Amino acid sequence: MAHTSDFRSAAHEAADLLADYLDGLPARAVWTPMPADAREGLLGLPLPEQGVELAELLGRVAAQVLPHPMGNGHPRFFGWVNAAPAPAGVLGAFAAAAMNPSAAGGDHADVHLERSVVRWLADLVGFPHPAGGGLLTSGASMATIVALAAARNRAAARLGVDVREEGLAALPPLVGYVSSETHSCVRKAAELLGLGSRQLKTVATDASGHLDPAALRKQIAADLAEGRTPFLVAASAGTVNTGAVDDLDALADVCAEFGLWLHIDGAYGAFGRLDPVSAHRFAGLERADSLALDPHKWLGVPVDCGCVLVRDAEQLRGTFSLVPPYLRDDAAGGLGWFSEYGIEQTRPFRSLKVWATIAAAGRTGIVRDVSRCCALARTLGELVAAADDLELLAPVETSIVAFRYRPAGLDEEALHRVNALLPVAVQERGKAFVTGTVLSGQEAMRACLLNATTTEEDLRILLDEVREAGAALAKLA
Repeated sequence: MAHTSDFRSAAHEAADLLADYLDGLPARAVWTPMPADAREGLLGLPLPEQGVELAELLGRVAAQVLPHPMGNGHPRFFGWVNAAPAPAGVLGAFAAAAMNPSAAGGDHADVHLERSVVRWLADLVGFPHPAGGGLLTSGASMATIVALAAARNRAAARLGVDVREEGLAALPPLVGYVSSETHSCVRKAAELLGLGSRQLKTVATDASGHLDPAALRKQIAADLAEGRTPFLVAASAGTVNTGAVDDLDALADVCAEFGLWLHIDGAYGAFGRLDPVSAHRFAGLERADSLALDPHKWLGVPVDCGCVLVRDAEQLRGTFSLVPPYLRDDAAGGLGWFSEYGIEQTRPFRSLKVWATIAAAGRTGIVRDVSRCCALARTLGELVAAADDLELLAPVETSIVAFRYRPAGLDEEALHRVNALLPVAVQERGKAFVTGTVLSGQEAMRACLLNATTTEEDLRILLDEVREAGAALAKLA
């Protein structure tokens, strides 16, 4: 084990190394494929027999790891939904690792700090937050599992079944409703919770990918008439493909009418509510029974950090707690341990990096950065729409722009082939990074803007790269 003096020296060196790394990102390629020898060097690392000094470890990090990033720290990284790390969050993660507690519960700083930052997150997106009504998770996938477990248990209780004691065999199939744009984590949660993906019914959307409230109401009524048991609607506050925000108010009306649990996936998009231009799209978000968020996306909190918020804290606690009810009020001011509200028992100290990220920016800074990303996305959408060789495939509602390369002279089959290959071709050029998807059967690119240091010039470079890579592919089509 390293001595404290060794750690002090290495920590100073690490700070300089990482500061230089972050400062140098804009000047380097966004991403390049790893050389075969570098890749094999990491894949084939032997288990060391003897330890090495911390300074040597840092040297290996500098030589073998930092030169090969995913690219998401760069201002021209527009791929998936991966943010650059907030420097304050990096410092918070460093300090949290030095303390290394389990945030399951007890009377220590991480537990109380998590209560505050969960409340902060709820306040940022305008979600009602009862004490105990949320916790930090590894990400929105885990947040969704936690939320749907609570929804399942509420539905079971309404049927007179204690599903924790009796299991799913005592229940009729529970029907949930999603759209074709619903994130796959909802299906994964349904499968893991024993609900079965077959019981998730896909409801029609409009041309822009919004779940249709009228079609939902009609499907629920039909299922009830046939003796089925609806219990859940999963809505999106910013889909991954296009950033579309469902009509949350209308969906909340349907759920209230039929007594269904409304879960909103706001992992990426819910923070878009902070943009004054986009805020109206999120009306009704506060009416959900549960909301999944990912501070490690738009806020830039270092991975991993998700959050689940619920309206009914006792429902959530009753879903997971193994502490007898008569003992619950004896701990943590009646709120109990975080491990009573979710799946994890040993829980990492996630809250310090959230606190540091939000505290460093303040509400004003977060609003500024979110609004800038949305404005840049609208600008990119306008540039695409004005171009003769590009096609905007969906309205820009948050900070995702879905488009395709469409030069004159290519038929639909050739356009399909070219656009299917185009994202990787752009990535490999190293000047910008964009990823692909399929929208209404069309191969597309989708640029996600999460980095407030991105400039309009970066947008033009992205489109230039698309054109140059696309022209090369078109010659082969």
